[in-house]
Amino acid sequence: MARNKAAKSKRQVIREERQKKRRRQRLLTILAITAGAIIVVGLLVYPSIQKSLAPVGEIITITPASRPLPNGTAMGEEGATVLVEVWEDFQCPACRNYSTDIEPLIAENYVATGHVRYVFRQFPFLDERVPSSNESQQSANASMCAAEQERFWDYHDMLFANWNGENRGAFSDKRLVAFADALGLDMDRFNSCFQQNKYRDEIAKDKADGQELGVTGTPSVFVDGQQLKPGFVPSYQDIALAIDDALAASDG
Repeated sequence: MARNKAAKSKRQVIREERQKKRRRQRLLTILAITAGAIIVVGLLVYPSIQKSLAPVGEIITITPASRPLPNGTAMGEEGATVLVEVWEDFQCPACRNYSTDIEPLIAENYVATGHVRYVFRQFPFLDERVPSSNESQQSANASMCAAEQERFWDYHDMLFANWNGENRGAFSDKRLVAFADALGLDMDRFNSCFQQNKYRDEIAKDKADGQELGVTGTPSVFVDGQQLKPGFVPSYQDIALAIDDALAASDG
């Protein structure tokens, strides 16, 4: 009887030890899973934290330039004889040169005279070269929020004035917001628009329309639906000649 009781007690002790061991193993497993989850979340969140803590840096301010009859992302008479459309990415160096050197001449010589309606089309594609970047998309997003306040062209100029290369942080979210502030935009309205990416669909449509027309790079210039020098950046003379031909054809 005593031996049976002792044996039972021993089995109970062994069982209890096994139960304790299993509980420790479960606890260690839970701790390991929790630690792994924390590490994964940390890796996902860290880039965002880095961006949020990054300094804004120096901002080049601009003196807003007048444009003939600006309206959203367009300028000029709605019923103008010739339509010029340009697909651009704000990170594109050739777009910066085009917008600085050629666009003002078209505005002065053709848009201001009432002959041309000029429309900027979004084509944010340079993010595709760096999967972790969204500077093209976010600069397009910000420019549309500025357009909502009828300040697209000022914001357009601010972006190109502060360009310093592709996917190098010039158009971080913090800087894009700071550009709007420097221009004196209604920041509550801008921030709400920007954070919601309110014009995502319009930007996507511009890009899809460009792709359907054969746009593969920027800037791509179209005069009355015809692309000039596909694969190359047309000169002012190329564009002026195409506009003059379109005007002559309309008179005929």
